[in-house]
Amino acid sequence: MITFLISMLGSSKVSKPTEPTKTPAIAKSINPLAHLSLAQQREARKWMLLRKKIKHVFVLYQENRSFDIYFGTFPGADGIYSQPKSKTLGFNQKFLGVNGNLRTVQPFRIGPKQYAADLGDVDHSHPGLIAKMDIVNGKPRMDKYAISEEKRHYKGALPNLRAVQYAELTMAYIDGDTIPILWRWASRFVLCDHIFQTLAGPSTPGNLSVFAAQTGITQWILHPDEASYQNGKYKAGVPVYNDLNPFWGSADDPNTTGKLPYNPGDNPHHHQINLTFPAIALTMEGGKMGAIAKDDRDPDGDLGDMKDDVKFLAAKDAPTIPWGWYQEGYDKEPTDVKSNDPVDAEGSHASYVTHHNGPQYFGFIANNPKMADHLHGLNDLYVAIDKHELPSKGLFYVKGGYENLMGLHPTDPDKRVQGDFVGDDDHPGDSDSQISECMLANIVNHIAHSKYWKDSAIIISWDDSDGEYDHVPPPLSSTGPDGKIISDGPRVPLLLLSPYAKTHFIFHGVGDQASIVKFADRLFQRTPLAELPDEVKARKMGAKEGIKDAGPRDGLTANVTDLSGAFDLLRLEGRRKPLAASYVEIPQELVWHLPQSIGYGLKQLGIVPTDLRRGIKTHIPKDFSPRPGYTPISQK
Repeated sequence: MITFLISMLGSSKVSKPTEPTKTPAIAKSINPLAHLSLAQQREARKWMLLRKKIKHVFVLYQENRSFDIYFGTFPGADGIYSQPKSKTLGFNQKFLGVNGNLRTVQPFRIGPKQYAADLGDVDHSHPGLIAKMDIVNGKPRMDKYAISEEKRHYKGALPNLRAVQYAELTMAYIDGDTIPILWRWASRFVLCDHIFQTLAGPSTPGNLSVFAAQTGITQWILHPDEASYQNGKYKAGVPVYNDLNPFWGSADDPNTTGKLPYNPGDNPHHHQINLTFPAIALTMEGGKMGAIAKDDRDPDGDLGDMKDDVKFLAAKDAPTIPWGWYQEGYDKEPTDVKSNDPVDAEGSHASYVTHHNGPQYFGFIANNPKMADHLHGLNDLYVAIDKHELPSKGLFYVKGGYENLMGLHPTDPDKRVQGDFVGDDDHPGDSDSQISECMLANIVNHIAHSKYWKDSAIIISWDDSDGEYDHVPPPLSSTGPDGKIISDGPRVPLLLLSPYAKTHFIFHGVGDQASIVKFADRLFQRTPLAELPDEVKARKMGAKEGIKDAGPRDGLTANVTDLSGAFDLLRLEGRRKPLAASYVEIPQELVWHLPQSIGYGLKQLGIVPTDLRRGIKTHIPKDFSPRPGYTPISQK
């Protein structure tokens, strides 16, 4: 059976897949852009065509991977071995051994033999990432990943083995032998290698940034008493630095009906404050936002910082663009413990990661029944695609969770791994990388088999770097209440799949998670959040206080690409055929059998990573463990 599957999949090599043939050029028409420069004409024409061709945007948003751990050896990308070792920041990392001697660790490859799909979780807090980036005189050195991680795990004079193994783990990387589905898409479509975290911090800030292009700098400027750093301590507040759960759905949420879900294991008393800055949901509602706001249970509290924004949108009267957030466990899922019971807090939300739901933090969404109706469970997306129930256009975010709807289990036979790593949102410590990419493949295949592929753009990205090593220093601009840099943080991967995407392309454009919001702004002709009147007011107030680049980063901020460089103008113009659904589709045999279980990897992909191409042999430390949180066991 395994041999049969490998033979079936071997025919799907991606080193140089056949591209669609060219078609005759479209007829030329009078150029309405003649007053612009040639470069401006090209850009304007591309956006006119993108708006004509792309109607559905799917943002498949995963968790906690740095660019270098996943694609640091992908051919052509700005990776670990793109430059000489001496010019690669942080290539040699110092830390202490159990005997107190100073040790050095360099990036090293791990793969199927180490069951690299199931890795431990390292520190990715805001203070932790700042320490790991090691910013000196305004320049990140990217050289304290190992030692900063190690210091978190021991208190005595000397580190224990567990602390040493955590230090080593920050420098491990994987490739297409472990995540072949992601590498297959990266080879066929577009891999972006200069997308950074909008805020140097953990998951929640990333899930806010992809939805609001900030985590609350403008709210902090308008309400200094709500600052998230006061009297030398971090607390619930803005800008959001931490992973506190949302106020809405907590024990302090005053709603008794229409209350949003919480994972039954979460502390409902320890939560974030209500967020009152705008997110893209506001602008997507367009001119109808004023009428919708009347259904808010507390319009002054939830929309008080957006009154002029709502008036502006009403006056502009832009048409509504549908949007949705689909997250595993938000409502009743096929994997619910009590499958025949209504949604409740007794197990129905066991797969729900509460602090990953960006919209749930905003009162203007969570406290308004009409806005909250845009939030769904993951299985609802499959149903909507298969039954062709999605609207004719729209923006749709997708998140996994602590479990997976496909019933998959890791290939590592260890009983603890089998029980602990069944998540599909790719978060180290509870998700398996191959289960996670199979979940993505399942979603992409559903889109490919539907009517939506022909006018879609699928963006796959990650919410933070997890504190894993990345060598590229982020551009630094904004500082927060603690006086430390908050923007940008280390790189995260971003893949773009579309019938109109470039192929075999590495996009080097500099951006961050706000680039996804910026792309949606431009595609759906929404006013950038940064240019809404209340945000402009807050930005000006911040500038007077020396707060640079305050507020949403989807406009008025340099070094934030709109991702348009990932699209092929010839395909948009019709001079080259759109990419067929079969080009993006992952064979079902691979989706439902984890790649490692059937021996599918680099050989079948036909891709040679940079390190192997150059004959570079890395060395796994003798005492390395991929999961130091378990009883540390030296590698045999």
